[in-house]
Amino acid sequence: MDITGIAKSHQTNSTAAGKTSSKKEWKLSDSLREKITEYAREDAAQNVYMGNKFLALRKSEVAKVAPDRAALMGKLNQAMSSGNMADMKKIKEADERWLRILFGEPYEAKFQSEGTGSSVHVYDGNGDEILTYTAGVGWHEKESKAETEVHGALKAAYYDAFRAARQEINAGVAGMEVQGGFDARA
Repeated sequence: MDITGIAKSHQTNSTAAGKTSSKKEWKLSDSLREKITEYAREDAAQNVYMGNKFLALRKSEVAKVAPDRAALMGKLNQAMSSGNMADMKKIKEADERWLRILFGEPYEAKFQSEGTGSSVHVYDGNGDEILTYTAGVGWHEKESKAETEVHGALKAAYYDAFRAARQEINAGVAGMEVQGGFDARA
């Protein structure tokens, strides 16, 4: 049973193919890159890789492209606990345009009750599975492609800045050895 209509507001863009793309725009700005470099330098000086400031920054940036999974879980839990699934039938039969006006980007939920147990799979507008509910286990969050891309861009920028900072620190230590500041070999 396919259910469309569990939704979250997103900016919607048109693609060349005429399909609708609901991906939130995220960009590694110069100011964000500077902040990452600052955190990487601080961490390199303390000999810590990916310190708390960077991890908090990364979490907040990824949240900008992440779907509101808590709201989706709440709506699905409410519908599943109703027992008769009447609400879900109404959502399925609702006009998609109304759902876009009310909620923004549509999500799709697929219910499976055959085989070893029942489960719910929730997909975002890009077709990425972002949530799975399995009876007896509960909810499991899955990272979307957009979240993976943001993680990757931030980690790559941090790695480059951290590596450069460590090289500067190590060059400074080597310079002290040559100048007679201290003898690391002693």
